[in-house]
Amino acid sequence: MPLILVIDDDEAMRDILRARLEDKYRVIATGDPEQAIALTLEHKPDAVLLDLLMPKFSGFEVCQTLNALSFTQKIPIFIMSGEPAPKHKSFCQNLGASEYFEKPIDFDVLRTRLAAAIGRATPERRTEARIRLHATLKLRGKDSSGRGFEAFVTTENVSVNGFLCVCTTELAKGADVDVFLFGDGEHFVGTANVVRTEMKSTPYPRYGFRFSKKPTDWVLQ
Repeated sequence: MPLILVIDDDEAMRDILRARLEDKYRVIATGDPEQAIALTLEHKPDAVLLDLLMPKFSGFEVCQTLNALSFTQKIPIFIMSGEPAPKHKSFCQNLGASEYFEKPIDFDVLRTRLAAAIGRATPERRTEARIRLHATLKLRGKDSSGRGFEAFVTTENVSVNGFLCVCTTELAKGADVDVFLFGDGEHFVGTANVVRTEMKSTPYPRYGFRFSKKPTDWVLQ
């Protein structure tokens, strides 16, 4: 049975989450963010349900810490917050969160998203350290309909071998694009492959790219 770690300083909320999920998951819970990091390292849960506003460390700090540690980078983090989604959702996603739920929680949706996140294989996610960095790129290739396109994008985060960005051109998972970096002129970096898609039903879908070969003239070497 998959293991869920609940991190919330509200004891009643911890009890509610446990009661609503324990038929499908083993649940461990804590209201101490410092203990939460230790529990994550010790048990390596299949998913983390994380409140944002807590004493000592905020949920933002916990999310960023778990996403920075190689041992915990691949664990899906679900934000559970009384704060409205437009205020913090994008920022939390940049820190590594997979989902953002406003309280009161829609448990039907939560259970569906948990099952999907835990059930799918995600070897491409968070396989290396990423940093938040805004770099201007030009992408050139074919969209999901097979038509040629060029698009200028700004990265949200980068790694040695890839990057995440919003691109309004619809791309298929597995598509190859040529990547050009703008700085002191325009430099061809390499060919990258779409390994992840997010928020495709919105006007601003996000795509995770990984270079097919070690890139040249990249922002990280």
